[in-house]
Amino acid sequence: MRFSTPVPPNDLTYSDVFLVPSRSNVTSRLDVDLAPGDGSGASLPIVAANMNSVTGPRLAATLARRGGLGVLPQDLAMPDLIGAIDAVKRQSPLWDEPIDPSDPRLEGADPKKLTSLDVSELADARAAFDALVATEQEFAHVRDGDRIIGSTSRKSALRGTLYTPALAADGRLRVAAALGINGDVAGKAAELAAAGVDVLVLDTAHGHQDGMLRALEAVKKLGLGVPVVAGNIVTIEGVHDLVGAGADILKVGVGPGAMCTTRMMTAVGRPQFSAVIETAQAARDLGVHVWADGGVRYPRDVALALAAGAASVMIGSWFAGTIEAPGQLETDESGRLFKQSWGMASTKAVHARFGRLDPYELARKELFAEGISSSKIFLDPLRPSVEDLLDMITAGLRSSFTYAGAADLPAFQDRATVGIQSAAGYEEGKALPVSW
Repeated sequence: MRFSTPVPPNDLTYSDVFLVPSRSNVTSRLDVDLAPGDGSGASLPIVAANMNSVTGPRLAATLARRGGLGVLPQDLAMPDLIGAIDAVKRQSPLWDEPIDPSDPRLEGADPKKLTSLDVSELADARAAFDALVATEQEFAHVRDGDRIIGSTSRKSALRGTLYTPALAADGRLRVAAALGINGDVAGKAAELAAAGVDVLVLDTAHGHQDGMLRALEAVKKLGLGVPVVAGNIVTIEGVHDLVGAGADILKVGVGPGAMCTTRMMTAVGRPQFSAVIETAQAARDLGVHVWADGGVRYPRDVALALAAGAASVMIGSWFAGTIEAPGQLETDESGRLFKQSWGMASTKAVHARFGRLDPYELARKELFAEGISSSKIFLDPLRPSVEDLLDMITAGLRSSFTYAGAADLPAFQDRATVGIQSAAGYEEGKALPVSW
C-alpha cells in the first residue's frame, strides 16, 4: 500500500482515507481470490468477533459455510464452549440448519408445507437451485431418506456456487474459540484443542501486558498444532513482544468498536487505520499476520483495513443484528425486529463472565465496568441474515480489488493507493437518503 499524497503527522481512521483507482487487468469481480492466507484456513477475510451478542454456534457455522471464521466468546463455561464447538462441527458444509418456523425470511409460510429435496438427488448446490426453481419454491427441507438433515433456499444454493467453505482437514466446518489470560490457560487451551477447535484466540482488552506474554508462552509450549491469535494491541512494540512469546496472529484495535467506550473513559487507544498499517508491517517483517478488530461501519472500511495490511477483519455489532446472532428476536413499538448487543467490558458482560464469584467480588468488578450494556441492533429488512451482509461486504471487496488491479489479497496490499480526505470528502461519498 502507498499514499497518493504526503502522509499527515496525525493518526488516521478509516473515514480519513479513500482508495484511488489504478489501471486494472482484472476482468471480472468473480476472478478475485479473497483468501486471507493467514493460516486460519478461512477463504474469506472476515472474522466474527468473540462477543456474546455476536457469535454463537449458528452464526459461526453459517459464516464458516461461506468461508469466514467465527470466534466463540470466552464467557461461556467450558462445557458450554465445548458444546458450542461440537454444534458447529456437526453442521453440514453444504446445507443450512433445519428451518426455524420463526425465521422472518419465511414471510408466514408454513414450514410443514414446504417441499423437501432428497440429498441423494442433489449433486451440488447448482442442482439444489435448479430443483427449487422447478418446484417454484424459495425454501426447502433437505432430507436423507425420511430424516430431515437441513434446509436450503434459492439464495443459499446460489451462494453455495460462489463461496468456498472454511473446512478443517476432516471436512468439518472450522471454528475458533477465545479464552482469557487468567487461571489455567494452558489447561483450557488443551481442552479446546481436544474438542476440535481450529484457532485459539487469547483475548484481553490490553494485550501488551506480562499476563498475556505468560499465557502465550504456556499455550505455545503445548504444541497443540493450531494457530494462536493474541491481542489486542496497537503498537509495533506490542507486535514484537507478542510474537516473541508465540503469537501467530495479532488482534489489532483498542477503542474503535461500536460498543466500546474505552477511549472516552480512559483516553487510551489509537485511530484504527494507522494502528493497522504500523502493526501489519511489523508483523509482516516477522512472518506473522494481523486481524483488524473494530471500527468497521461500511464495506469500504473492510477494504481499507485489508489495504492497510490486515489479513482479516473482525466484525462485531454489525453482525449482532442478524437472524443467526445469539439472542431472541424482539419487536419494538413500531414493529421493527431487533436484537440486543453490548460491549464485552460492560456491566452486563462482566456479570456474565464473573457471575460465579461471590457477591462482594462480583460487585467490585462491576463497579469498574465500562462499555455499553444494552443497545438495540435492528435487523435490516433487506439484509436480515449474516449471509446477506457477507454478500454486500464481499461484493464491495471484489470491486475494490478490481479497481486496484489486484486478483488476490497480497496483490491488493501491494497495489492499493490510498488518499487523504476531508470530512466533506467523506460525506460526498455517501448516497443521498432522499431524492433531489
